[in-house]
Amino acid sequence: MGLIRNAAVAGLFYPAEAQVLTRDILHFLEEVPPGRHAAPKAIIAPHAGYVYSGPIAASVYARLRPVAGEISRVALFGPSHRVAFPGLAVPSVEAFETPLGRIPLDRPAIARLLQQPEVNVIDAAHAQEHSLEVHLPFLQTILHRFTLIPVVVGHASIEQVADAIGDVWGDGETLIVVSSDLSHYHDYDTARDMDSRTADAIERLDPESLEQDQACGRGPIAGLLRQAKLHGLQAETVDLRNSGDTAGPRDKVVGYGAWAFTTAGAVLSRSGEGSVETVLRRHASLLLGLARQAIAAGLRGDPPPAPSKLPPALDGPGASFVTLKTHGALRGCIGSPVAWRRLADDISNNAVKAAFEDPRFPPLTASEWAALDISLSILTPPQPMQFADQVDLLRQLRPREDGLIIEDAGHRALFLPSVWEQLPDPESFLAHLKRKAGLAPQHWSATFAAQRFQAVEITDADIDEDFAEED
Repeated sequence: MGLIRNAAVAGLFYPAEAQVLTRDILHFLEEVPPGRHAAPKAIIAPHAGYVYSGPIAASVYARLRPVAGEISRVALFGPSHRVAFPGLAVPSVEAFETPLGRIPLDRPAIARLLQQPEVNVIDAAHAQEHSLEVHLPFLQTILHRFTLIPVVVGHASIEQVADAIGDVWGDGETLIVVSSDLSHYHDYDTARDMDSRTADAIERLDPESLEQDQACGRGPIAGLLRQAKLHGLQAETVDLRNSGDTAGPRDKVVGYGAWAFTTAGAVLSRSGEGSVETVLRRHASLLLGLARQAIAAGLRGDPPPAPSKLPPALDGPGASFVTLKTHGALRGCIGSPVAWRRLADDISNNAVKAAFEDPRFPPLTASEWAALDISLSILTPPQPMQFADQVDLLRQLRPREDGLIIEDAGHRALFLPSVWEQLPDPESFLAHLKRKAGLAPQHWSATFAAQRFQAVEITDADIDEDFAEED
């Protein structure tokens, strides 16, 4: 590997010893109250020393746990504190290093950013900058493996920052992180008032309402708000405190906030959504057509066509899995466990990935097209399960109805409800899912977690049923 950007503030803003650092981050995360939340596409989190802002950062990083296995790239934007320069700065190095190891940079994505005139290679802007570095140990602890796009923002307009964020927006594999503290060195009550107004502007996706003294990362925040509005996201204030609440006096405080940016309510918001299920089946031809058109374009070497606008009842966020079979044998299956983008976009993107990017199979070829069967699963939001032990978990499972996500010891896996067709016994269902996660079939621990969901299955048979009703 080429040049490395070494940790600059380890031992100052956070512990320099890997074991102590991991212990502290896990403690922060364990203190976050459990809850049911949509997975964020983007977050804002603070960048002070962990003793001051660590709990606030953890409050939003904890929300990444359900989709940690889905995120493979992080675009991290933070303000410059040490070097003044116009525009935005990216580094020339190949990796960033912290006490928890090295993170490779996404050099192709950085090369694309450099095509924008306001983005330049400025290593000095990164060398001692803490606003990006303090987030890396949290990301290394939460995510499995990922590449990094680090961007320090100097004197740049909202449009310039928004363009850069939009260029690396990506799909479900990409997380956008904006680093910012809030008001600086006011008394406790003044800071609370200022930070409350900042939170209100962020929730309204209103960058023009943010003043420079409200957040040191005003530029990155404003750019994110512009893109969030463009992509139909909503902002939720997850935590809002200051150093007077955590580890400092109250005469001169620094404000900290955490925000999660998610897509509005999913198409299937709960199990038993009868009317929506009816609409899904009524429009089976359209939904399956989205997948077929995307795959056909991929076979031609073209990008997926812009998805058609769905009926109003379905024209919202949706989580889908696309399953491909040839002659009855599995040929690919890729999907989204949670809703974070429009259902039409989710189907099209997952269809392409199932056809050409499922690591278990070679890319689909034109010779297989005629024999290709496509089915869709539209998922309800996953719900955490409460159980005393494995026997209790098995007792609660509903064969042919529940899909299941399990997670433990850094391992995670998902089975769709359709898997019950091959594994109708709950014990076998769970044992095979553990094996898929890389766990032993008999594995169990006090930290074992499970979420269940339901799914509406859409197949060619639904199209036939539609034709029969019309005839």
